[in-house]
Amino acid sequence: MSPTAASATAKNGTKSVVYDMTSDTATIPTDDMFDLMKTASRGDDVFAADSDVNDLEAYMADMLGQEAALFCVSGTMTNQLGLRALLSAPPQSVLCDARAHIHIHECGGLGYHSQAMVIPVTPKNGAHLTAEDVEANINADELCGAPTKVVALENTLNGTIMPYEEIKRIRAVVDKHGIKLHLDGARLWNASAATGVSMADYGKLFDTVSVCLSKGAGAPIGSIIAGPKDLIRRTRHLRKLFGGGWRQAGCLARVARHCIDTVVPKLPETHALAVRLAQHLQSLGVKLLLPCHTNMLFIDVAPMGIMVDELAAALKQKNIKISAFGGSTISRVVLHYQITEQAVQDFMDVASELAAKAKANGFVYQEPKSDAEKVEEANQAVDLRAAYPSGKN
Repeated sequence: MSPTAASATAKNGTKSVVYDMTSDTATIPTDDMFDLMKTASRGDDVFAADSDVNDLEAYMADMLGQEAALFCVSGTMTNQLGLRALLSAPPQSVLCDARAHIHIHECGGLGYHSQAMVIPVTPKNGAHLTAEDVEANINADELCGAPTKVVALENTLNGTIMPYEEIKRIRAVVDKHGIKLHLDGARLWNASAATGVSMADYGKLFDTVSVCLSKGAGAPIGSIIAGPKDLIRRTRHLRKLFGGGWRQAGCLARVARHCIDTVVPKLPETHALAVRLAQHLQSLGVKLLLPCHTNMLFIDVAPMGIMVDELAAALKQKNIKISAFGGSTISRVVLHYQITEQAVQDFMDVASELAAKAKANGFVYQEPKSDAEKVEEANQAVDLRAAYPSGKN
């Protein structure tokens, strides 16, 4: 198996490298990782008796500027554990970005595990929550509402970075109201690599921090929840309640630590490739639906005169995989450390060929009318109808 990408077995039994750009969770464990697993400790982590797990937890707690940490199976689990530990009993609510993973992609976990209402807030600036957004949407401790007990931020969110100074302003708001602050830092590695703000400087601003090990860090599995010692002791108990206690997890912890030390330093290279791809696609007319701050591109290929299905089919011939939904022009493209410079070049070449073909066939892109233009057209239509006597045309 290639150390830099997944392998697909063809019908004739041969293997070819597949560059999976559907997500940064698509990284494939390497042979070196499996070799490391053989050397790992074999204690029982349910009772905190595995040395490799304990070492990883201590290492991550220090890295995140927190007292303690707990190694778990997934980011969904560490988010839900952290939030459950911060919450108490209903009525209670958690305020978050309307696009947040904890709100949309965790199966309603806050309602199920914590009996908490979610207050989804759409940022007024269209990019990220601000202190003003938070202040304006906090549920006060009143009879008919569910008081806001936790504000949850996500950094990065859809690949975009929340400004460090804005996080500090939000911290001041929650402190004023006696509210806790949680971070879904599944891709905090990317934010730190892009801004130069240390993981600890980010982490110190929060009561609990969740960091995924199988995205930017490239580990096969795992996530960390970090916070004060007493709270992490409670999350260990809750993890058992949720069915997440695992026994000999040392092999996974050993590999996770290896990935932190060897893969995370490569993130700037991944980000540079993402920006290069974004700039090339823009030169072909492709719209970026969000800024490319780190490793993600949200693209609309309508200005190229194609559908995403066509792009995906052409890329497949180069062993590149992207997300494609029938009848859509929109896709998310995610780069990671196993995406090579050549794979990105192949992507750009394929896109260029498709754009040139559409242009040769006479395609000319027309910008969709804005809502304001549609209203103006409707108003003009009303005026024109008024110009004709009733019953005539």
